[in-house]
Amino acid sequence: MTAGDVLRIGNASGFYGDRFEAVEEMLTQGPLDVLTGDYLAELTMLILGKDRLKDPQRGYAKTFLRQMETGLGLAHERGVRLVANAGGLNPRGLAERLEELSERLGVPARVAYVEGDDLSARGWGEGVLTANAYLGGAGIAECLRAGADVVVTGRVTDAALVTGAAAAHFGWYEPPSGTDDPPQEFARYADALAGAVVAGHLLECGPQVTGGNYAFFADELVRGRGVDVRRPGFPVAEIHADGSAVLTKHPDTGGAVTRGTVTAQLLYETAGARYFGPDVTARLDTVRLEEEGPDRVRVSQVRGEPPPRALKVGLTKLGGYRNEVVFVLTGLDVEEKAALVRSQMEAVLVDNPPAQVSWSLARARSAEAPVQEEASATLRMVVRDPDAETVGRAVSGAAIELALASIPGFHVTAPPGKGAPYAVFETAWTPADGVEHIAVLPGGARQPVAPLSHTGGTEPLPEPPPPAPLAPDVPLREAPLGRLVGARSGDKGGSANVGLWARNGSQYVWRWMAHELTVERFRQLLPETAGLDVTRHVLPNLRALNFVVEGILGEGVASQSRFDPQGKALGEWLRGRRLAVPEFLLDTVELRGGR
Repeated sequence: MTAGDVLRIGNASGFYGDRFEAVEEMLTQGPLDVLTGDYLAELTMLILGKDRLKDPQRGYAKTFLRQMETGLGLAHERGVRLVANAGGLNPRGLAERLEELSERLGVPARVAYVEGDDLSARGWGEGVLTANAYLGGAGIAECLRAGADVVVTGRVTDAALVTGAAAAHFGWYEPPSGTDDPPQEFARYADALAGAVVAGHLLECGPQVTGGNYAFFADELVRGRGVDVRRPGFPVAEIHADGSAVLTKHPDTGGAVTRGTVTAQLLYETAGARYFGPDVTARLDTVRLEEEGPDRVRVSQVRGEPPPRALKVGLTKLGGYRNEVVFVLTGLDVEEKAALVRSQMEAVLVDNPPAQVSWSLARARSAEAPVQEEASATLRMVVRDPDAETVGRAVSGAAIELALASIPGFHVTAPPGKGAPYAVFETAWTPADGVEHIAVLPGGARQPVAPLSHTGGTEPLPEPPPPAPLAPDVPLREAPLGRLVGARSGDKGGSANVGLWARNGSQYVWRWMAHELTVERFRQLLPETAGLDVTRHVLPNLRALNFVVEGILGEGVASQSRFDPQGKALGEWLRGRRLAVPEFLLDTVELRGGR
């Protein structure tokens, strides 16, 4: 790759199981220089770990290999390089399969891969299935500099797919050890790297930045702009040498790229002003967004700081066995029915109780609802234990035995089942200089990648001053929070974040929400967060707040400790809560599309 004015990077996958046709669509619907694919998530590592247990030759995302049946030739024809973390737990295995595919198809492809993230041999304790460090993009950059057409990796940060490609194109990383060239000063390219990290974070979830899962899809996109959101296109970032980028999509594809859709993705699965990574620490409080045309949002002025001295390590391990029974309670006396069922099950299990038992009651809309399902509440019992038998038929069988001896209208939503294994996700940290980051170049040469020597920049940042409050005597009216505020939420291990932004970037909504939505108010609006650690982060440039709720997801998505195990709908739950809001904000022109 040689330096140029703009590097066009597209994304064709936001998770393992995303739209299969996206690779072909992205390669044929518009120009690109690089196409990335993000296939890994916390749950994915568990899935791949189980695959590897069955067959040591697996452990990679098989979907990517199938996509390359057509994608490899299309990319070759158009001069597009492919970078994906689909290697999962076995990047070497996937690279070998790709070389075989290249030979079989007669499509020349120089394949490289990155390894060194797998730390499972270090011994992380009993039951650990996978242990992988989150590497940066330097190894990807080495592979691309060496002429690779396809680069596959194991566990790298989601943004590393973009930082590696951009660094190779613009020459941001230090040259390989053993050369006579002097190393570059980190400060010379820190801001550019940080800009690429932000661009990578915006691309990583695919159509989630082009209108997918967007809080205001109905009002702002469908009714406001006439946008077809049924099949949003995948995104493209036009990256410049200073790290600034324009987020866009291929012409005539579904969805939209707006300041709002970009803000929503920017807040997704983040925490405070610092977005830590192995390449650089990006300062989210410096990001500037500007709509410069239809489906074009410029992202600029991102500041970069040195990365931490340690790398994050994701651990998945088997947590035991779980089972659940969902009882249906229809019509009258829901509370009494729930109490009876619970007491009956507890009496049966008293001699051999599971290690963990949790109950949740989802109440009916109304006992007088015109549809029976709407007149039915559900009582969910979830049990966990190290022993499969304790949570197997002993639980589900006991539930079925109540069929003729319990509440009127008794039935459950599924037949008796066995206990199923579940896993937990944990985070650890390890010194960056103790991880062997290796770029395996086309032809097999192994190039060690040294960690950045400039690290630090982790001192706490002062919270920015709040904007001026609205006048204290403005008339108020009760309304859902979502009339004024957008939200996007997601998981990070057992914690979740809820990012909130002022609709259409309204300065008046921002002035109101910055003072109204305190941690205490947040807990009042979402009662399930009471008793949990909640931290609020303020991002004035985005007119946004970000709340991080520790432990609300238990031991992570794989443990399925909540009805919404990844916290994806926490934000929408919050937007549906009603509170007193300034009346003039509900009808202002600002919220109908103006600024």
